[in-house]
Amino acid sequence: MTSALVLLALIILALALLMVSGRVRPDLAALLTLIALGLTGLVTPAQAYSGFSATATITILAVFIISEGLQQTGITLALGRLLLRVSGDSEQRAVLITVLAAAALSLFMNNIAAAGVLLPAVISLSRQTRIPPSRLLMPLAFGTILGGMATLLTTANIIVGGALREAGLEPFGLLDFLPIGVPIVAAGTLYLVFAGRHLLPRRYPAGQSARSIQLRRELEQTYGVGSTLCEMEVRRGSAMAGLTLREGGWARQLGVTVVGLSRHQHVIAAPSRDERVAEGDIVFAQGCPPAEVLNEYGLALLSEPATPLRLTDEATVLGELLVSPRAQVIGKSLRDIHFREKYEVNVIAIWRRGEAVHRDLPNLPLRAGDALLVQGAAARLRLLREERDFVLLEEDAEAVLRPAKSRLAGVIAFITLGIAATGVLPVSLAALSGAALMLVTGCLTMDDAYRAVEWKAVFLIAGIWPLGIAMTTSGMAERVSGWLLHALGGVGPLGAAGVMMLAATVLNQLMGGQTAVPIVLAPIALAIAPSVGADPRAMAMAVALGSSLAFLTPIGHPVNTLVMGSGGYTVRDYLRVGAPLTLIVFGVAMLGLYFIWALR
Repeated sequence: MTSALVLLALIILALALLMVSGRVRPDLAALLTLIALGLTGLVTPAQAYSGFSATATITILAVFIISEGLQQTGITLALGRLLLRVSGDSEQRAVLITVLAAAALSLFMNNIAAAGVLLPAVISLSRQTRIPPSRLLMPLAFGTILGGMATLLTTANIIVGGALREAGLEPFGLLDFLPIGVPIVAAGTLYLVFAGRHLLPRRYPAGQSARSIQLRRELEQTYGVGSTLCEMEVRRGSAMAGLTLREGGWARQLGVTVVGLSRHQHVIAAPSRDERVAEGDIVFAQGCPPAEVLNEYGLALLSEPATPLRLTDEATVLGELLVSPRAQVIGKSLRDIHFREKYEVNVIAIWRRGEAVHRDLPNLPLRAGDALLVQGAAARLRLLREERDFVLLEEDAEAVLRPAKSRLAGVIAFITLGIAATGVLPVSLAALSGAALMLVTGCLTMDDAYRAVEWKAVFLIAGIWPLGIAMTTSGMAERVSGWLLHALGGVGPLGAAGVMMLAATVLNQLMGGQTAVPIVLAPIALAIAPSVGADPRAMAMAVALGSSLAFLTPIGHPVNTLVMGSGGYTVRDYLRVGAPLTLIVFGVAMLGLYFIWALR
C-alpha cells in the first residue's frame, strides 16, 4: 500500500472517529477533513474547494431559500394543516403520513427537492401538534430515500442506467424499480411507524425552527396568560354590535384588550381595530369586566369555552419586548404613547419584578426593564426591531410575514419542481433559479435568505466532497473494488449481488453515495456478472439499491444533512435508527433480487 493510500486511510479513520464520538461538530470535522486532504496533497486546491460548488451543495442551499419563501408566504402552513387533518394529534399517524408523503413525492422528483418541499410543512405540523421535530424529520428524510428506491428518477438509478447503456445493454425503464421498490417502501414505513420512532430522540434543537415551536408555550406559561383571558358573547341588541373595535372603545369602556374574535367557528387572532363586531360573535379579551358592566353593554361571559382559544394564527404571533434603560417612554403609560395605535400590536401582560401584571395595563406607567408580552401581525412585530425604546427579545421565526405573496410563491415552487422532475434543467440550476425568483418577486428578502440557510449542512457536504475525489484519484476505490472481486471467488449470483450491494452501502457512508458510488461500482458489477452467471441488469440493480442505502450517517445522503440541524440530530441518532432500517431494506432487496430478478 502506497503512502498516499495510508494517509487517506488514516484521514478516513480520523473522520469516522470524530463523527461517531460526537466530540467535534460534524461540520467542523468535515472542514478539518478538507484541510487535511489539501495539506497532504491528496487533492489539489481546486479539488479541495470543489464541494462548495458541487451540485448537491448548491441544491441544498437553494432548497433552504425556497422553503423559507414558502414558509413566509403561508404555503407550508397550509401543507402542514393538510398533514394535520390527515394525521390528527397521533404521533404514530404523523410519522406514517410524513413517511408516505415523502416517499410518494420522491417518486416524481429529486429526493432533495421532495424533502425541501415537505421540510417546512413537517416543522409546521410539529409546531401545531406539539410533537418534537426530532420525531418527524428523520422519518421525512428516510421516507424520501425509500421512495427514491422505487423510481428511476433517483440520481444513483439514473447513473447505473447510463452504465448499462454504455455497456450496450438495455437501460432501466421508469417502472423497473417499482416491483422491488414498493416492498422496500412498505417494509421501511412499517419499521419507522412501529419500531423506529421509539428510537428517535425527543429533542427541541437550538435554532429558529425549534425555538419557534417552544416560544408560544413558554411565553403563555411564563406570563400566565390563560388565567386572565375570558370569552364574551355579543348578544342580540348589544351596544357593541355593528361597531368596529376602534369605535367600540373596548379598552376605554370595558378596560379589556381584545386578542381574538370568533365568528361561525372561525377564529381571528389579533383582529384589526377596523374589524366590525357582529351579534353572536365571541370576543376573546385579556381582563374580565364585572357582570354589571357586561350586562350594560349587552355582553355575556361564557363559563365554558365555545371555541378553542388561539392567540396566534398563520400571520399573528406572540413576542416579548423589553423597555430599554434609556427609553423615552419610561414613566408614560401605553395609553399616553398611543402604543396600540402606533404599533398595531396588543400588550397582553407586563413582566415586572419577577411577576406578571395583567390588570389596568393601558394606564400602567412603564419602567426600565419591563418586559411586554405582545400579540400582533408578524410583519408589525418585525418593525419593532428598529425602535430604540424597545428591545425585541423573542419573536416567532416561523410566522407568515407575506401572506399576499402566497400564490406567487406557490407558482414559483410548482414550476421549479416541475422543471427539476422533468429534467429540462439540472436540479441544482432549477432550484437556484427558483430561489432567485423568490427573492426577485419579494417573497422574502436577501437578509431572510441568508438567515434561512442551514450553513452547517452546506459546510458538511462541502467538506466531505473532496474525500470522494481522493478515493478515486488515489486508487483506493479501485483497490477496494479489487478486494471485492477477490472475495467473490466461488460465490453464486445472489451472493455476488449481495456483496456488491454491501460494498455500495459501506462506500455510500464514506463517499456520500448517489453519485460517486454507482460510478465506481456499476462497471465492476457488469464486469463480474458473466463470471458468476448472473444477469448483468440484476447486478446493476443491486448496485443501484445499495447506493441508496444511506440511513447510517448524516453524510450518506444530502437529505440526511438537510434535516440534521432542524432535527437536532447527532451521528449516533442516525446510526441508532438507521442500522435496523438498513438491515430490513437490505433483506427485502435480497428477496426481491431472488424472486423478481431470478438471482439464485
